[in-house]
Amino acid sequence: MIRSISWLGVRTDRFEATARFYQDVMGIEPSVSTPDFVLFDLPNGDRIELFGPDGENQHFTDAPVVGFEVDDLDGARSRLEARGVDFVHVGRDEGAGFGWAHFRGPDGNLYEVTGPVSTPDP
Repeated sequence: MIRSISWLGVRTDRFEATARFYQDVMGIEPSVSTPDFVLFDLPNGDRIELFGPDGENQHFTDAPVVGFEVDDLDGARSRLEARGVDFVHVGRDEGAGFGWAHFRGPDGNLYEVTGPVSTPDP
């Protein structure tokens, strides 16, 4: 479902819940996992590094909003909603056939899926 990001570093106090979210809901398998660090490698070589509160890189204190690129926004959104994800904002550029959908992860941070849309906005 997730197509790519270039890199994302996230520090969270809800480390275990967030690691499970990436793996179980987003469908990304970890390549390295320790008690305070998980590395997720995406198929195109992009990486997500998840840091627990006591892990490396203490300078990561706030997580950025990141866009996860998908092949079909509407399909990805439907799959995520089926897994319990609530979206807080959905936007589209109908002329470009492109859109985005923001949601909050279990860590309280804002994320988005972004990509081509297959249906017009209701």
